[in-house]
Amino acid sequence: MKAVFLVDTNVPLTIKEVQTPEPGASQILIKLEYSALNHRDVWIQKGKYAGPKSGLILGSDGLGTVVKVGSEADQNWIGKKVIINPSHDWGDDPAAFGNDFKILGNPEPGTFAEYIAVDEKYVHLKPTHLTDEEAAALPLAGVTTYRALFVRAAVKSGEKVLVTGIGAGTALLALQYALAAGAEVYVTSSSQEKIDRAIELGATAGFNYKEENWFQTAKEETGGFHVIVDSASGKGFGNLIEAARPGGRIVFFGGTDGVIGNIVPNKIFWRNISILGTTMGTMQDFKDMLEFTEKHNIKPIVDKVFGTLAEAQDALDYMHEGKQFGKIVLTNV
Repeated sequence: MKAVFLVDTNVPLTIKEVQTPEPGASQILIKLEYSALNHRDVWIQKGKYAGPKSGLILGSDGLGTVVKVGSEADQNWIGKKVIINPSHDWGDDPAAFGNDFKILGNPEPGTFAEYIAVDEKYVHLKPTHLTDEEAAALPLAGVTTYRALFVRAAVKSGEKVLVTGIGAGTALLALQYALAAGAEVYVTSSSQEKIDRAIELGATAGFNYKEENWFQTAKEETGGFHVIVDSASGKGFGNLIEAARPGGRIVFFGGTDGVIGNIVPNKIFWRNISILGTTMGTMQDFKDMLEFTEKHNIKPIVDKVFGTLAEAQDALDYMHEGKQFGKIVLTNV
């Protein structure tokens, strides 16, 4: 089979012919039709992500058709279109993952390939309301944002939610999920076009984070946010603390802008602000995410579909430019 490999950091991805995997006893072999990119793929290639730095098949999201199953797996999977939960071996504590936790695509072989073998317990039927491309785009962003909003931040109907960096796949699903839960949602971006598109999707308003004191304007207009969802961190994180209302919750799952610094402690403890880290989710989180997504007919927004596995590097470059509004999908042929 063809597979896209990271042979070293900061060098272009390479397509190799490798042996098609044989499913183990409890595994399912999937012929992948579409995969989707995540920012972690960019950071892995740049050597800024924990885990192996070479010899990887990247990709955490995928949709395909089951073509073979192991001796202990259900034969009825054969011929079914499926998606894959990329959050593996979480462990017994739902509050945090254990030492054996892994994410598909690093260190396990990922979805930028023609075939993949995964344990049956991580395979789920494709949601019927989604196109193949939308289904491929759902898993990692879906479980991440669902856990962030509902497990960690416990967002409630009627609360005011701020989603930063609108345009990313996770941010757009956070917008859609929070709206479905009855929240009043606001967004940030450096692009007025992206803010306007978010408003078309149901956001109440947006703020340009490049503008000085945008957070003060946001707080004056809203009274402060009950929940803030962030994936950037960095020097702007202190502005989120300013924008939160007393008792607010800031939940974050990324660090694309780097180290958080210059935080004034009393602005957190005096106002009873909760700062919550989150990563991926449990198997139950994934199942709950799928149920919520289907119940509310939520569809991941796909920005662009690249034609073949040979375009994987082009797709990563496009993501790194940061111009997308939605998920970037790769055709696995």
